Amino acid sequence: MKIIIIGGVAAGMSAAAKASRMNKEAKITIYEKTDIVSWGACGLPYYVGDFYESPNNMIARPVEKFIEAGMDIRIKHEVLSVDAIKKTVTVKNLVTDEVTEDNYDKLMVATGASAILPPIKNIKLKNVFTLKEYVDGIELKKEAIKQENQNIIIIGAGYIGVETAEAMSHLKKDSIRIIQLSDRILPDSFDAEITDLLEEEMRSHKNVHLHLSETVLEFVEKDGKVSKVITTNGEYDADIVVIATGIRPRTELLKGTGIETLPNGAIIINENGESSIKDIYSAGDSATVYNTVRKINMYIPLATTANKIGRVVGENLAGVPTKFKGTLGSAAVKVMDFEAGRTGITEAEAKKDGLNYKTVFIKDKDHTNYYPGQEDIFIKIIYDAESRVILGGQIAGKRGAVLRVDTIATAIHSKMTVDELGMLDLCYSPPFSRTWDALNVVGNVAK
Repeated sequence: MKIIIIGGVAAGMSAAAKASRMNKEAKITIYEKTDIVSWGACGLPYYVGDFYESPNNMIARPVEKFIEAGMDIRIKHEVLSVDAIKKTVTVKNLVTDEVTEDNYDKLMVATGASAILPPIKNIKLKNVFTLKEYVDGIELKKEAIKQENQNIIIIGAGYIGVETAEAMSHLKKDSIRIIQLSDRILPDSFDAEITDLLEEEMRSHKNVHLHLSETVLEFVEKDGKVSKVITTNGEYDADIVVIATGIRPRTELLKGTGIETLPNGAIIINENGESSIKDIYSAGDSATVYNTVRKINMYIPLATTANKIGRVVGENLAGVPTKFKGTLGSAAVKVMDFEAGRTGITEAEAKKDGLNYKTVFIKDKDHTNYYPGQEDIFIKIIYDAESRVILGGQIAGKRGAVLRVDTIATAIHSKMTVDELGMLDLCYSPPFSRTWDALNVVGNVAK
């Protein structure tokens, strides 16, 4: 059996590793257009912020190790198109420019996503960066660590934008401006009760400035570099601009195949990771995932899900039918000295889906008052109004707050009620919690 995998990052290499272990007879070829495989983009902002020195820390396993294990990995090879009828792919060697054709029995598309560039005048000036690819981080850090670059503009207040702001703050930049089109940061991930807290935390840092409900119109050039950013509200000095306005699945190579996708191009897959065309699979940032609470296919580009579905696809490629039950979209973000996590659905999503739901939001303490360092912790729960089954949860606070989200994720997975959460047997010790943990409290106050 001949297996071709397009893309050698999280999902692709997870599938390749699993398939090669389970089917020793299969011939597996991996095409990757860069020279880096099996690396984690989640570490990019922290590399840029000089939390660690070597970009190699983001690489889980170097390409040489996969080759030593017998895998046919062809780096700097770009797949240009797929013929689903003939079961062939057209491939370009990016070193020699040679174009060849290869055939497959089963194909996996793990091409990831690319950064979205908004319609801004003069967007291609020097010192304007995105932060999606391995090389993006290297190039941005080279400029970010220069002392003369003190005015930082970040366009977009999603996960990458917010994390990049912390990175620049860690580098002690004089001015860090986040310009966001909507009226809140992280609007698709958290409800307003949580984002209000995170915005307050960002504003407490004198070098960080939030510009919400503001649109960037133009970059001003000086000596070939960006020097100012013009928006609907004014203009600001800029030594570096980071564009973090979202990502788009990189699935253009499937044009003409008739494969079913979301409007943004994400490949719709079933519980086996298979697309609407037999023997073509996908996972990671190029594909949808099934949301077990909303019961729909969604675009939720997270590394955790990419690796899990990649493993499932690997088993199916090897001929072992395996199913992925779905995701809760569990995710976390560090916002300066605060951290926040979410799982399940937000109230906005519950409202959009027309659910009969209730919410509860509390402010509590993370541990006993007589042990040093007690901090506030904020928890929001969304639950079904009739069954009282938990549908979603969000937590914000200082160190350790996010780990409690894992308990909510487990509760949602197990279809627990708020009443069961209120009496759940959780660990207690003065440095870690109170006798009634904040999770117990939020469950017990739910009406």
